[in-house]
Amino acid sequence: MPDASVHHRRPSVWSRLIRDSGGVVGLVIVILVLLIAAIGPFLAPYGVAQSDLTNRLAGPSAAHLLGTDELGQDLLSRVLVGTRVTVYVAGTSVLLASIIGVTVGAICGYFGGWFDGIVMRVVDVMFAFPAILLALLIVAVLGPGLNQLIIAITLVYIPAFARVSRGVALSVRRELYIEAAYAIGLPVWKTIVRYVIPNILSPVMVLFTVTLASGVLVEATLSFLGLGVQPPEPSWGNMLNAGKAFMELSPWGVLVPGGALVVTMLGLNLLGDSLRDILDPRL
Repeated sequence: MPDASVHHRRPSVWSRLIRDSGGVVGLVIVILVLLIAAIGPFLAPYGVAQSDLTNRLAGPSAAHLLGTDELGQDLLSRVLVGTRVTVYVAGTSVLLASIIGVTVGAICGYFGGWFDGIVMRVVDVMFAFPAILLALLIVAVLGPGLNQLIIAITLVYIPAFARVSRGVALSVRRELYIEAAYAIGLPVWKTIVRYVIPNILSPVMVLFTVTLASGVLVEATLSFLGLGVQPPEPSWGNMLNAGKAFMELSPWGVLVPGGALVVTMLGLNLLGDSLRDILDPRL
């Protein structure tokens, strides 16, 4: 006789995700952006610094599918290469922030005590500042540049991951299986890795996706202000900064990187909302 529990088995995250139209759209956009980041520079028809001075501020044409900027540089080539820069900076920063934040938050929530108190006070202070303002402050201290930008965005988002993981660790440490692990003499680090971290993964996955969208925006904002990726290396932010002065003559310098930024953030937010609906037990 078949097990009745089979009929009540919850569908997997993947099967629920593909039934959500918003999640599917978000996933497709994210996959396309990652694919462009991986192979985009190889598809670029021109070098990022290659100029066509006879076609400055030109609109889309057979020679330049998305037009050119004020220096006659091909916008398609620059936005393709800029996708890799943006994905690298935002992805690396948020990944580092999640690893550090989850580790610190899990330790604070599991052990508590004076260390927890100090870390949470620092987190509260950092949460008092908007993300972009705090990133601006850190970059102003460190100076402009790619590595400084990664450090700044990482520091900005560590508190969010620390707070989420701490909350989960606080609730998990009271569970019976934690007491059972103590009873059989399981080392503390094994208890955290085996029982605490897996419970943190679901909310962290949702937070990672949403934070990645915010990280893309922060990177673009700082590069737009001249504090992030420095020319001639292209990023969506510094392309927007260069194009804004010539909007009346040619809007393509703003529309192309701005459209890439909007579509990417839309995809990440749609995917994050879908994952939240699937993984949040309260929903």
